[in-house]
Amino acid sequence: MNYIGSKIRLASFIKDEIVKVVGSDMSQKTFCDIFAGTAVIARAFKKDVKKIISNDLEYYSFILNKNYICNNREIADRNSYIEKLNSIPLVEDGFIYKNYCKGSGSQRQYFSDYNGKKIDAIRIEIQRLKENKEIDEELYYFLLSSLLISADKVANTASVYGAFLKTIKPLALKEMQLCEAEFEIGSGENEVFNEDSNSLIKRIKGDILYLDPPYNNRQYGANYHILNTIALYDDFVPKGKTGRRTYNSSMYSKKKYVNDTLDDLIKNANFRYIFLSYNDDGLMSGDDVRDIMSKYGEYKLVKKEYRRFISQNMHRSSTFEHLHILEKKYLI
Repeated sequence: MNYIGSKIRLASFIKDEIVKVVGSDMSQKTFCDIFAGTAVIARAFKKDVKKIISNDLEYYSFILNKNYICNNREIADRNSYIEKLNSIPLVEDGFIYKNYCKGSGSQRQYFSDYNGKKIDAIRIEIQRLKENKEIDEELYYFLLSSLLISADKVANTASVYGAFLKTIKPLALKEMQLCEAEFEIGSGENEVFNEDSNSLIKRIKGDILYLDPPYNNRQYGANYHILNTIALYDDFVPKGKTGRRTYNSSMYSKKKYVNDTLDDLIKNANFRYIFLSYNDDGLMSGDDVRDIMSKYGEYKLVKKEYRRFISQNMHRSSTFEHLHILEKKYLI
């Protein structure tokens, strides 16, 4: 998926650095990715550890993680369900078409009319299958994750959903095909949460805690509100020109609160090893992070230069990913 802050290009670097600290045998360790996003880092460790704990404040992320992290066995007939959903008749008056496609009169153009109707049709049918108990929980999350990633491929946006493009781009004109949200088979009894990280941290424990909080003042709930709407498929009145829904607000995206919020998380973390990804553009300085983390144990820093997500207001094509490392001295 097109995702701000995605760690796809940095996953190997992050995993290598974590292995250097904790050792290559992680078979008895619990790994927690508490700002999981699209589950890139949690997935990188799924086959290596005893248990994964994954969490994110956004509901679309919860759905993706339920599929990528919790699904641990082959799902019978999943291909046939994908084929059936791809061929069902379009829905003419569904929520996505009525509110996020231009042909409905909404004046919003997040999807072509055809794709909006198809998203509605598939989403309604997935819910019907679940409510009639024709599919189990594992298949439900697999199919809904497949819809999220497929819809994202044909969205008429510039990577985020904070606004739609004025003219429809060629990729958005392609007819959406439901494609599989592939997951790897693991052995652990993994857990996925949809909670505020600073609340959840007080109830969990493990060995390795990976942190990838928002870096700046962009709120993920605002930038990916359409994905939350497809995932929830609830009834609400979209607001304003962009049709946003009420969204969660992260303290990590607020300069006034971010330092104290991180300090609170580290203080309450019952994990021996803590790794924090951050970059040069974050609300916190490197010194801020060092001062917070070093209060709780042995601290060090490694970093890597990489190509960044480019927007109209950015002039540098690269930045440094900082991986702040803490071996916590006192566990709760």
